[in-house]
Amino acid sequence: MSMAKENSFDIVSKTDYAELTNALNQTEKEISQRFDFKGSKAAAVIRGKDLQLTAEDDTRLRNMNDILQSKLVKRGISLKALEYEKVEPAAGGTVRQVVKVQQGIPIEKAKEVVRFIKDAKFKVQGSIQGETVRVSGKDRDTLQDVMAALKAKDFGIDMKFDNYRSN
Repeated sequence: MSMAKENSFDIVSKTDYAELTNALNQTEKEISQRFDFKGSKAAAVIRGKDLQLTAEDDTRLRNMNDILQSKLVKRGISLKALEYEKVEPAAGGTVRQVVKVQQGIPIEKAKEVVRFIKDAKFKVQGSIQGETVRVSGKDRDTLQDVMAALKAKDFGIDMKFDNYRSN
């Protein structure tokens, strides 16, 4: 008697900091060439795990952010991985905005994902493993259906599927 093998995949959220850095460098380059940023102190930098945007005023901050977002998307970084904090006044009459970069799935979102899988009555198990959600089941097709259902629902976070194992 053979035991049925389990198939599984992980739902992860990993921001590629090399690509993030590339996008920031491209943003800096474009800003340095744009007339509306002539003589500007606008900058986008990585501080710890997060981004920090600074500029002379809200308009320049917004324009710089538009440039940054287009570069991020081109480099395959989901804008859902970013959480913008409120704009604050900073030194020298500038404004600053911290942008939290999602690394791993927050526990509340992980619980929401597991609940969604359970409520959808898929014949699979969803379990939280640190900052990852593992989905396992006997049937590969069911796993594919779970992936499709998860893609269709917006959890408001960046989610990728990883470590697909089938036996």
